[in-house]
Amino acid sequence: MSTELLSGKALHERVIEDGLLAAKSHAWIATADLKDMHVRRGRRFAPIVQELDRLAGSGVTFRVVHGSLPSKPFQETLESFPRLTGGALELQICPRSHWKILIVDHRLAYCGSANFTGAGLGARSERRRNLEIGVVSTEPAWINELSALFDQFWIGEHCTDCRLRDRCPDPIR
Repeated sequence: MSTELLSGKALHERVIEDGLLAAKSHAWIATADLKDMHVRRGRRFAPIVQELDRLAGSGVTFRVVHGSLPSKPFQETLESFPRLTGGALELQICPRSHWKILIVDHRLAYCGSANFTGAGLGARSERRRNLEIGVVSTEPAWINELSALFDQFWIGEHCTDCRLRDRCPDPIR
């Protein structure tokens, strides 16, 4: 068990390579910005959605909280993966969401500044990547606390008295 404060390439490797792409049962993502980022797969690069679909083929499910509808390129790529759009990936839109969280199999969690974009957590070079920082932990108590916050958000505890309901595309009732 460990808790690490990371930045740069190390942050990408722990969050994406050791975290998201190693999921066995589920991954919960909260981000303010989600784009059609690419990740390194050996000597090549692959769209993250392709890798999520590969994981979905093994039974991994995804919950994603996003601040707005994802970018058009991301939506177009996502729509070409019917396994994801058919139920393996659930998406909630919340205009108040600015969290950057990843919880994988309740064994690893990330909380930090990076969005799920190429510049934030993608496979960009050190000279092109945003300057981001985050905490990655395998400590069960920390993961449970972060998971509880995500669950509260997911079931809509914030929706009842939200003053942005009129701007929300799909408020939870």
